[in-house]
Amino acid sequence: MTANIKDVGEKDFKSAVLESQKPVLVDFWAVWCGPCRMVAPIIDELSVEYKDKMEFAKVNVDESPMIASNYSVMSIPTIIVFKEGKPFEQVVGYRPKKDIQKVMEKVLGQ
Repeated sequence: MTANIKDVGEKDFKSAVLESQKPVLVDFWAVWCGPCRMVAPIIDELSVEYKDKMEFAKVNVDESPMIASNYSVMSIPTIIVFKEGKPFEQVVGYRPKKDIQKVMEKVLGQ
């Protein structure tokens, strides 16, 4: 089981996320964030389970503060699902897998 997640930053956020043909789940995180480390294995699992339906990306907020600022990410982890280049749904803080899946299903169901 290999996670299917791209690390994206200022240079490739537009092409990897905003111009993607599929919805993209973006995990905003930082190395020092405990809850981010707790949510990471859940995102890894989902990236394998949904690899044909969705793209997955991680944005390190310390390395790419402008992206976090553009989307008003005030606390991490924040997960934003983008659809057609726009934020569709957002989850802030650690959430169990089923909560994140609900958000993904909502996006995919549209």
